[in-house]
Amino acid sequence: MGGPLEGLLVADFSRVLAGPYATMLLADMGASVVKVEGPAGDETRTWTPPVREDVSTYYLGINRGKRSIALDFRDPDDAALGRELARRADVVIENFKPGGLAKFGLDHASVSADNPRVVYASITGFGSGEGKHVPGYDLMVQAISGLMSLTGDPDGPPYRAGISVFDVMAGNHAVIGILAALRHRDATGQGQLVEVNLLSSALTGLVNHSSAYVAGGVVPFRMGNAHPSVFPYEPLPTADNDLIVAAANDGQFRRLCEVLGLSEVPDDPRFARNADRTRHREELRPVLVERLRTRGAVEWFDLLVAAGVPCGPINTIDGGFAMAERFGLDPVVVVGDVPTTRHPIRFSETPAVYRLPPPLLDEHGEELRSWLKEEQA
Repeated sequence: MGGPLEGLLVADFSRVLAGPYATMLLADMGASVVKVEGPAGDETRTWTPPVREDVSTYYLGINRGKRSIALDFRDPDDAALGRELARRADVVIENFKPGGLAKFGLDHASVSADNPRVVYASITGFGSGEGKHVPGYDLMVQAISGLMSLTGDPDGPPYRAGISVFDVMAGNHAVIGILAALRHRDATGQGQLVEVNLLSSALTGLVNHSSAYVAGGVVPFRMGNAHPSVFPYEPLPTADNDLIVAAANDGQFRRLCEVLGLSEVPDDPRFARNADRTRHREELRPVLVERLRTRGAVEWFDLLVAAGVPCGPINTIDGGFAMAERFGLDPVVVVGDVPTTRHPIRFSETPAVYRLPPPLLDEHGEELRSWLKEEQA
C-alpha cells in the first residue's frame, strides 16, 4: 500500500535543509520525488563529519525516498529537461534566491504557463519583496528574529538553538502549504504559488514571545531555562542529574507536592496559584529542590509521571532515542542499509512508506533522462 500522496510527482529543485526536509516528508507520504542537483551535488553531501560509509549523515538524514538526477542548467539540454520535469510535476519546490530560476524558465510564471495545475512552492530567507537580496541562512534568522536574544543565561551572551530550528519549521510550513494548495487544486483544478520564508516562520514560531510584543508591548529577554509566565517550568537538580519539571497548572502543582511529601505547600498563599508561584519562584525553588535531591532524575520521572506530573530527565540524543524505544515509538527505520528517523506522523489507513535510501548523486540520472526524453518525443 502506498502512502496518502501516492501518485503525486514532486520536482525538487531545493537543497540544504528546509526544502529537502519538506520533500522527504512528502516522499514518506507516498509522493514520487525527483531530486534535481547541480553537477557538484547538494551542499550537505560535503557537510562532514560525522559520516556513515563516507557519506555525510547530515545529507542522509533529510533525503530518503528520492531519486537523484544531476542537471547543469547552464547547459541548454539540461535546462530543457528541468523544464520538462516541472511541466509534468504536481508539485515544484525550490529555494533559490528569488528570481534565480527565471533565466532558465523554471520560475513560477514560466512553469505555471506550461503547467497551470502545478503547486509551486518557493522557500526564501526573507521573502520575495524588499528582502529578496538577503541570503537565507537559519543562523541569520535566529539572530534577526530575536530568538537568540531569548536563548541563554540572563547574564550571558545570546545563543543559537542547537539545531537549524527555523529551516525545519519552514520545511514543515512548506508541506502544510503544499497540501492545502493540493486540496484547492482538487476542488478547482487550479494550481498556485505557495511562498514560505524563514523569517515569517520564525516570528510565528516564537508564539508567546511574539504575542508578548505584538499584543502586550513587552519585549521579552532570555531567562535561561526558566519560563516567564509559569513556575515550576524548568530544570531542577536531583540526586544525580537535572529534571525538567513542568507543573503548568494548579492541579499538577498540587500532585507534584504530594509526591514530594510537601502536601501543605499548595495551601500557602504565596504558592496557591500559578501567578503566585511565578511571583515567588525564588522562595519556592529551594523548597522543591530540597526534596528532589533525595532521589535520582529517572526515579523521580517514573514517580511523577505516574502521578500525572509532566517532567523529564535531560538526556543526550542517545537517551532520547532510548526513551522513544521505551515508549514503543520505534523511532528508527532502516531504508536500504541506512538507519534514519521515522516519519513523525502515523496514519491508520495509509502509513508512511520508505522506498528508497538517500540517493547517490545522479544515481537515477540515466533512467530519468531517458524517461523525460522519451515522453517529449
